[in-house]
Amino acid sequence: MARTPGQAARRDPDWEGVRLHVVSGKGGTGKTTVAAALALALAAEGHRTLLIEVEGRQGIAELFGIAALPYEERRIASVTPAQLGLPPAQDGAAATGGEVHALAIDTEQALLEYLDMFYKLGRAGKALQKVGFVDFATTIAPGVRDVLLTGKACEAARRKGPDGRRRYDAVVMDAPPTGRITRFLNVNSEVAGLARIGPIHSQAQAVMRVLKSPETAVHLVTLLEEMPVQETVDGFAELHEAGLPVGGVLVNMVRPPVLDAAAVAAVDGDHREEVALALGEAGLGGRSRKPETVRTAVEPLLDPLLEQAREHAERVELERARRADLQQLKLPTYELPLLGEGVDLGGLYRLAGELKRQGAA
Repeated sequence: MARTPGQAARRDPDWEGVRLHVVSGKGGTGKTTVAAALALALAAEGHRTLLIEVEGRQGIAELFGIAALPYEERRIASVTPAQLGLPPAQDGAAATGGEVHALAIDTEQALLEYLDMFYKLGRAGKALQKVGFVDFATTIAPGVRDVLLTGKACEAARRKGPDGRRRYDAVVMDAPPTGRITRFLNVNSEVAGLARIGPIHSQAQAVMRVLKSPETAVHLVTLLEEMPVQETVDGFAELHEAGLPVGGVLVNMVRPPVLDAAAVAAVDGDHREEVALALGEAGLGGRSRKPETVRTAVEPLLDPLLEQAREHAERVELERARRADLQQLKLPTYELPLLGEGVDLGGLYRLAGELKRQGAA
C-alpha cells in the first residue's frame, strides 16, 4: 500500500536493521534528490549517516549548495526532527540532532588505495597513475571498478570506531540507474572471469556477503509515468532473480489531484452550460448581471477550461493505472510530492520529512 504525501501520522520505520540503502532509478526520476532526502531522514533522530555518490557527477554538492566534494568523508548537514516538521523523539535521543556526511568516490583514487592496501605498492601506485594504468585497468575490466565502488560503501556500512560502535548508523548510496543496477551490484559475476582467487576475488566475495544480507536494501525511485514504472518493474525482476534484496518503491514528483473522482468521471459529458453558469456566479462576467453579457464575457474561457479538465482527467487515470502496476510488486511504496518551486535545500528537508512520516526512515 502506498504512503501518500502529507499524512500527519508518523509511522515506525520500515527498514529497521538495514544499514546500507542503495537508491536506484531511471534517469530523470530525481534519484539523487531522493537519496539525499533519505540520508537526512535517517539522520534526524541523533544518528550519523553517510551519503555516497559513485557516478562522479557531484550531484550531492549541487543539492546541498556546497563546493565539489573531494575523495574524503566530510560532514555536509545537520538535521533535527523539528527541521523536518516532526515532533522530537519520545526517548529524547535526538535532542542534539543528527549528521549527514558525504563521500564522492573517485574510481582512480579508490583503485590506488586498493592497490596500496593489498599489494603495498606505495609510490609505485602513483607511477601507475601517471602512465594511465588506472584508466586502462578500469576500462578493460569494468567489474573491478564496480567492486571498488560497492566495496567502499560496504566497508563504510560495517566500519567501527575505537569504541567498537559503528561509525555510521546508515549508509545511503546514490547508485547507477535501474537499467544497470543489477550488474553493478552483482560483482561476483562481473569479476568471475577475471580472478578466481586472490585479493580481487576475496573483495568481491566480502562485498556480496554484505549486499545479499538483511543489512542491505535496494530502493527504486520512479515517477507515475509509463517508462519509469516499466523500468522499475523490470529492475525489480532482475534484482530478485539475482538474489539481491529489494527494498521499497519511492514514487517521486507526485502531483495532487485537482478534480475529485466524481469530477473526473463526469469530464467526458457536455458541461459547457454548467461551467458558464459557475464562471458567471464567480464574477468572471464583470459587474453586469445580464445573462447575455455574462455569457459573452465567459465564452472565451470555456473551451480552454474544459480541455484542461479533460487533460487532467486523463493524467489521473494514467497515474491510477501506473499505481496499479507498482502495487503488483507488493513492495512498501512511498510517495513524494512535486515541489513546484524546484528542490532547494528547504525542499530537500521537506522531502526528508515526508519519508520520515511515511516510515521510509
